[in-house]
Formats: sequence, structure tokens, C-alpha cells
Amino acid sequence: MNRGRLDQAIDAMAGRPLAVLTGAGLSTDSGIPDYRGPDSVPRSPMTYQQFVSDDLLRRRYWARNHVGWRHMHRAEPNAGHLALAALEHAGLLTGLITQNVDRLHEVAGSINVIDLHGRFDKVICLRCRRVIDRSALADRLEALNPGWPDSSADPGDVAPDADADVGDTARFVIADCEVCAGMLKPDFVYFGENVPKDRVAAAYAMVDRAEALLVAGTSLTVMSGLRFVRHAAKTGKPVVIINRGSTRGDELAAVKLEAGVSESLESLAAELPALSADDADGASESSWHIGPVIR
Repeated sequence: MNRGRLDQAIDAMAGRPLAVLTGAGLSTDSGIPDYRGPDSVPRSPMTYQQFVSDDLLRRRYWARNHVGWRHMHRAEPNAGHLALAALEHAGLLTGLITQNVDRLHEVAGSINVIDLHGRFDKVICLRCRRVIDRSALADRLEALNPGWPDSSADPGDVAPDADADVGDTARFVIADCEVCAGMLKPDFVYFGENVPKDRVAAAYAMVDRAEALLVAGTSLTVMSGLRFVRHAAKTGKPVVIINRGSTRGDELAAVKLEAGVSESLESLAAELPALSADDADGASESSWHIGPVIR
């Protein structure tokens, strides 16, 4: 890690309540591959339109998700998740916005979390809007598909949305809602779907309450996360980005750390000073002028 860049990041954020935006790059150290990292396997995630309109694709999705769920469900928070929870408990954060669906921030102890794209451990009925635990659906799918696949089988490559490469899925039996027989869907935002407006509004409010934005482990390829970086920069808040590889927000960043996400967050949690009483109340009136990106 470049010590000079880390010091620049600390200087940009010290004494400022922080909002945090995270992406899939934070969870790679927990064994969950990301979509767009330097070593990522190219993939084309299923769109919402494909899921609701194509029976064969929906069967394929649930068959693969049934296996990927086991892998994702066993994943544990890594040092980066724990560092962000520590920063929150130390009073340095206005909250955390995550683009991940893996629920690892909550497991690590973070409390004020906006799951921007939903969570993989919940399932929603598209007809009656009933929400159930993914674990309950797993039990039903086990009963409908005994021995498929063998529980000891290698799930292959598992995507951040729990999609696993398991080969032929033609025999898999999917489950409908037990209440209304409607179509069940993982309760997270698919490509081609919009993030709920109230969730977006809450995320903007979280950034507005902060005086700096820390971005960790996301290429900001989609507007879903990039809009908060643009909003922070537009309102004069310093943006610090930690990511291996370029991001769409680099030109808006006050500091860009090209380093491991977990180790960088551990260092920030250890070295960022506590906020003063005025800072903790969001009363600081200092401003930050966005300048050239420090790399």
C-alpha cells in the first residue's frame, strides 16, 4: 500500500462524518467473486425481463441459485467489513450504502445500512408482495429436488448474486408462493430493474448528512452507485475511492487508493481520529474544494 496515498485519504476525511458506499470488491476476501475486478470471469447477469418472461431461464436461475445459496450463506465477513463496523461504532459514519446483496455488513455488526440492491437472503412474491426468508425456500427446493445436485458437489464459479455454474438444469423443479401461487423472485434488484425510490432518497439523505464520502470496492460502472459520488462531489464533499482498477468516479475523487480494500479499510479504522462533539453532530461548516485526483 502506498503510505503517501493513505495519508492523503486520512487528511481528506479526518474530522468529517463519513458516508460509505461499498461494492462487490469488498467481498472478494470473503470468497465471493466480483463482477468487474481485474481477475473477474466475464459474465452476463440475468435481467429482470428475462426472469419474469422466460420459464426456462427462470428454472435455470433457481437451479443455479439453489447451489450458490449454500456457498453464499456460508460466507463470513472479512477484515474490511469489520473495519467499517468499527468506524460506525466509533461514531465516524452517518451510515453505509452497499451495492452488495450478501448481507455481510450486517453480519459484521454494521447497523445503519442501506442495502441499495436488496439482499440475497430474502425472497419476494411478485403477485402478493409477501417476503420470506431464503432459508425457508431452500428447504422447499430441497424437498422438490431431492439429491439435486449432490450437496458435496463443487458449485464452480459463484457470482455475487449467488448464481452458480452447475451444468444441466432442465430437471429442476421451481417453487411458487405458498399463499397465492405467484412467481417468487430473490428480493434484490436485477439488471433492468429500478432501485425503489424511497431507498434512493434515504441514500441521498445519508450522503447529505455526511461531510465526506468513502467509496470501497466498486468500479462504479452502473449509475446506481455513481450518482452518489457525483452528488457528493457536486455538493463540495471530498470523495475517497479505494479500488483495484479504474472506476467511473476517479475524476471526481480527491484521493484514489489503488490498493487492497480490506487492508486499506483496516488502516483507516486504526488511524482515523475520533470526531469532535461538533463534528459528530454534523455541525462542522468547513468545505472541501475538489481538485486534481491524487494517485
